[in-house]
Amino acid sequence: MSSNPKSVEAQMLIRKPAAIVFNAFIDPNVTKNFWFTKGSDKLVVGKNIIWEWEMYKVSTTVFVKEIIENEKITIEWNEPKTTVDFEFRKITDDTTYVVIKNYGFDKEGDELLNTIKDSTGGFTTVLDGLKAYLEHNINLNLIADKFPKEAFNI
Repeated sequence: MSSNPKSVEAQMLIRKPAAIVFNAFIDPNVTKNFWFTKGSDKLVVGKNIIWEWEMYKVSTTVFVKEIIENEKITIEWNEPKTTVDFEFRKITDDTTYVVIKNYGFDKEGDELLNTIKDSTGGFTTVLDGLKAYLEHNINLNLIADKFPKEAFNI
């Protein structure tokens, strides 16, 4: 767990090789099965990529800061910008421990607590969806079902 009080950390063991798990975050054609609905391109260092959640009519620009093949992806996103590290730790040839860290929040007090709560819940949901998709080839539709318009009059 992270010791920085202004950071978020979520983690999950995925029973797939690191290269497959890593690619699930690099390639939007895979990522759309457990997170956003549309990505403008694969993640490449130095590029701005747009991720869309079409059901919510929301998008964000992601700037790719670092990629270490099968080990780490670092991006900046949102406004104000925060940093997200996706770490892929090979446990065995067929298992990967994924750790997502989000940090650089500029908020304080209740605003910070709400942001940390939302980010923790969001990344936990992403990892749950990733596990179901990669291990069982099931798209649980977790992101779309998190805030159904019928429940929120959207």
